[in-house]
Amino acid sequence: MKCRHAIVCLSAFTILVSAVTGQEKEVRLSLDESIATALRNNLYVAVEILNPELSEVSVSQAKEKFLPQLTLEFGNQHSNTPSYSFLEAAEEVTSDFRDYQAQVLQLIPTGGQFSISLYSYKSDSTQKFQTINPRYGSSLSFNFRQPLLKNFGFKTSRKEIIVARNNLDISETKFNGILMDTIYSVQKAYWDLRYSVAHLEVMRQSLRLAQDLLAKNKREVEVGILAPIEVLTAEAEVATREADILQAEVAVKNNEDNLRTVINFKADNKDIAVTIVASDSPTYEEYSITMEEALRKGLENRPDLQELRLDIENKDIEAGYAKNQLLPELTLNASYWSPGLSGSQLLYQDDNPLSGVIIGIVPGNASNALRDALNFRYNNWYVGLTLSVPTNTLFSRAQYAQARLNLEKKQLEL
Repeated sequence: MKCRHAIVCLSAFTILVSAVTGQEKEVRLSLDESIATALRNNLYVAVEILNPELSEVSVSQAKEKFLPQLTLEFGNQHSNTPSYSFLEAAEEVTSDFRDYQAQVLQLIPTGGQFSISLYSYKSDSTQKFQTINPRYGSSLSFNFRQPLLKNFGFKTSRKEIIVARNNLDISETKFNGILMDTIYSVQKAYWDLRYSVAHLEVMRQSLRLAQDLLAKNKREVEVGILAPIEVLTAEAEVATREADILQAEVAVKNNEDNLRTVINFKADNKDIAVTIVASDSPTYEEYSITMEEALRKGLENRPDLQELRLDIENKDIEAGYAKNQLLPELTLNASYWSPGLSGSQLLYQDDNPLSGVIIGIVPGNASNALRDALNFRYNNWYVGLTLSVPTNTLFSRAQYAQARLNLEKKQLEL
């Protein structure tokens, strides 16, 4: 009866232990799976992914500088002023003036700008002795402005775009560096775990060998072959091996926790009782490389060196721009415009406007003025140079000195 009761208790204890240990699941991860999990869940990688996107937006924003600019203007003015001369009007002069303008402005890569504008107006007044009223006017204009010293050149005008593109490359280089560091951290944590598990198994084998030696020494002492001191020595060795196993078990747990942190394992598995098992075994492959080839590859492929080179290019552009700002302003201005005029012609008695007697009106409209302007009926042009020499460039020279020192600093860092 007692034996049967003991069997029942033992079975219940076995079931309870199985239920508890069953909650501790094992997850076998290969090295590639660990790297993929880290790249998917690592927060540093997630943050760094946004930087190239932000830099790409900055490039698009810098390019907007060269998009055409359309300007539309409309004005309507009404004025009513007292007359100060009987020749002008009897008591007051009433005028209505309405104008329209459309302009397209385009910056060009050399630092200049080109614009096309079309301007039209209508003027109507009660003033006496006019020959055309209402009057319509139109003008088609082409304007070109080009700096020849200060603010001249492709690099100067496109400085923001070039710097933004370099910053995009820097962000991508930093991102590659984060990926390399993350993959390296995963590989190190993975193989540290794999090593610690193998080391624990070696320590267990050593313990079994020490226990076998202890049992052997005890038998030989009993038969008088060995001195009793040999048993104490074997027991000390067993105790040492047991302590080594405790240390090896702690190393396994620490390395498992380190791998769990590096890959952010909790993001995919909410169960904290999961045990990570490194399933891959290390392989050996010989790779021969000379010192010169190693130096060359390091100088070409290291992300921090690539980042420094791009930063030096940015600093060189900023230094060149600061130096350009020290130059005087010499600007070429060129214009071409074609006006057009139309309106209702007033016919006076005896062709004398001073008579004030209107005997007829020859109607006109705004389309006539616009047609004359578009057909270039009247040609006008202007070409000129404007020179401006600043008397105080202290602040600009300080900017140039600062940009030059920043360039030298980055060159020394490289």
